[in-house]
Parts: sequence; structure tokens; C-alpha cells
Amino acid sequence: MRFSDSLILSFCRLGVAGLDPKAPGTWGTAMACLLAPYVFLPLSLPWRAVLLALLFVLGGLAATRAERLLGRKDPGEVVIDELVGVWLVLLPFKAPGFGLVLAAFAFFRLFDIRKPWPVRASENWLPDGFGIMIDDVLAGLMALVCVALLHAAGLV
Repeated sequence: MRFSDSLILSFCRLGVAGLDPKAPGTWGTAMACLLAPYVFLPLSLPWRAVLLALLFVLGGLAATRAERLLGRKDPGEVVIDELVGVWLVLLPFKAPGFGLVLAAFAFFRLFDIRKPWPVRASENWLPDGFGIMIDDVLAGLMALVCVALLHAAGLV
């Protein structure tokens, strides 16, 4: 395997998070929540939005390559989509506390696992790795609504 392909797989897996055989998406989401206070949350809102857009594009390209390298569609070990999805939930919050990040984790995983309409349908809206990415964006948007309502009610 070429070095560049190894880097792509590592990026898609968020290091080792995606390698868990039973719950790679949960571990990918947990890794994203752990990284957020150091990489994502210190940025201003416009820079967060730019970073998310960039990660969506890079993630889509990398996931496309990962599908080819791994020889299967939407391999579970690709968890860069979980990072984009849960960071989308955290996007509007200036300095979220532990409770809000935990709520973001829980609601995102709920919508990512259950895949209510249109989350499941969206997997086919875009080709290749971008289909992997878009369903987590929609799951993130649904989770964002829930977390924002809890935050507005003063519960997180």
C-alpha cells in the first residue's frame, strides 16, 4: 500500500477510532468530541464553518478512496463523517460545557444509528464518499435542533 493511501485511511479512521470491530461510529464520534475543545471550538464561528466545509470535501474525497482501497461500499471503519456530523452539532455554541457535548454525542449517535428519513435516503443523493458524508450532516442537523432546544430551555 502506498504511503498516501495509508494516510488517507488513517484520516478516514480518525487514527485508530474507526478500527473498533463492534462500534467504530461510536468511537469515531467520541474521538471527535475529545478533539473538539482543542481543534474546533477555539475557532471563531466563521472559521468553524470553513473548517466543516473543508472537512466535508476532504472527507468525501478520502472516503471515496477508502471505499476503493477496502473494496466495499460505506466501510464502517470510515468515521471522518462522524467527526463532521458531531462538530456540526457543536458549531453554533461558543463554549459548550460537558453536558452540551454529551448531549451532542447522544443525539448525533441516535440519529446516525436510527437513520430516520431523510438521513437514510440522503446516502444516495451524492456519489461515492460524499454519500457517506451527507447522511451524517443530516443526522448532525437533526441533533443540532434537539441540542439547541435543550440549550434554549437551560437544560444543557
